[in-house]
Amino acid sequence: MPPHRTRRRIPDATVARLPIYLQILAEQSAGGVDNISSEGLADLAGVNAAKVRKDLSYLGSYGTRGVGYDVDHLVYQIRRELGLDHDWPVVIVGAGNLGQALAGYGGFNDRGFPVAGIVDIDPGKFDSVVAGARVRPLEELAQIVAAKGISIGVIATPPTAAQDAADRLVKAGVTSILNFAPIVLSVPVGIVVRKVDLAVELQILSYHEQRRSVADQNGQLHAVPAERGRGATA
Repeated sequence: MPPHRTRRRIPDATVARLPIYLQILAEQSAGGVDNISSEGLADLAGVNAAKVRKDLSYLGSYGTRGVGYDVDHLVYQIRRELGLDHDWPVVIVGAGNLGQALAGYGGFNDRGFPVAGIVDIDPGKFDSVVAGARVRPLEELAQIVAAKGISIGVIATPPTAAQDAADRLVKAGVTSILNFAPIVLSVPVGIVVRKVDLAVELQILSYHEQRRSVADQNGQLHAVPAERGRGATA
């Protein structure tokens, strides 16, 4: 894998917004838009224009007054900064319903994260093919990681098996983990973990629904600001 080129460290909050900008810009480019202002991008992303300009300044990109940002060039810059100028193969630990759904999600491959392997502890799943990936025994995880040059692992196991999965991924050489199990993992310093807890996301949505319900009862429905769907991050 080629080393990631970084001019200076970008704040985590900015890194979390870059994929949102990238999706919006890709849609704009597909729609024939050549230039976009910071105000236009901010409106679509659900943030303020000053924040957009600050975020993009970390890329060394500054819009032209009266013209804005070149959409295609901005797409190129963000993809480069996110390391998307090459593929990052991933391995999924857990071939249950969630693991199979994730393996079959076309967005992984389309966005540069092809599923290079999927492992499980259930002999009944061995050698079955899920979205083109053959399920292998968990014991072969290290071999798969080494053979495919994998640095990103996805945990799709029950909570009780998640820590063991994380330990095995780290031992195999994986340095970034996307965890779908509702448990906090203990990993060595230097290992990056992103947690996706669907129950937590639903609880956040229930909070907004409760606010909406109370405001509606008080005749103030429109006083409750709607959350921008694009702004949601893990």
